[in-house]
Amino acid sequence: MTARVKAIVLSGNGTNCEREVAHACQLAGADADIVHISALLAGRVRLDDYHFLNLAGGFLDGDDLGSAKAGANRLIHARVAGRQDSLADDLRRFIAAGKLVMGVCNGFQLLVKMGLLPSFDGDFRQNCTLTFNDRGRFENRWSRLQVNGSSPCVYTKGMADIYLPVRHGEGKFVTDSPATLARLEQEDLIVVRYADVQGRPTQDYPDNPNGSVAAIAGICDPSGRIFGLMPHPEAYVHRTHHPRWTREDLPEEGMGLQLYRNAVDFIAAELL
Repeated sequence: MTARVKAIVLSGNGTNCEREVAHACQLAGADADIVHISALLAGRVRLDDYHFLNLAGGFLDGDDLGSAKAGANRLIHARVAGRQDSLADDLRRFIAAGKLVMGVCNGFQLLVKMGLLPSFDGDFRQNCTLTFNDRGRFENRWSRLQVNGSSPCVYTKGMADIYLPVRHGEGKFVTDSPATLARLEQEDLIVVRYADVQGRPTQDYPDNPNGSVAAIAGICDPSGRIFGLMPHPEAYVHRTHHPRWTREDLPEEGMGLQLYRNAVDFIAAELL
């Protein structure tokens, strides 16, 4: 029997997009399990048994302390039952094994606040965050994204642009210093940027829905295997998800599905 790519989608404590993410993974050819974080903490499910970790969108812990901050502290400090390891230790081992991690929206916020992105030197130190949108309100709209073809990101290979929905109140990407931003630029770790109708990165609202510095919508780590973005690829995997699906001649598959296909193909080629 041919080995299958196994994806895990974390749920619990406020996530609400886990079913859509699992569906996207399955459409891309993976076996996908939705696993409550309590199952990992109790040791009933092991992260080691999977190839592709998905951190779904939602409102972890009601966004108390800031988006995903409480969730990040939980993952960093919580111990797995019967072991001395924390879930953060399991994550580091998962990453060291060359496996893939993608965080969308609240999942992206979780990755940066855990220091898993951008993780320039593998030190897992937080040096960027996502904060309140410039307009001070929740944004629910579709956004054009320009893809950086020079990025090492495995998820966006072969893509030049993407059209995806955003749904967030704290999506403004900022860094702790100009040096951090410069390094993101120099190492091509900025994977996607908010773009205008001409496909050019923009700071102008509403094309840039939150005011992110340098129009940043998503970044990856130097390996290209850890990727976080605010827009929701799992929300556009079929033509009927597009807001103009009754008025435009669209491909059957939505653009977001390609990110999951690229992930599954990479795992099949490199890890199985």
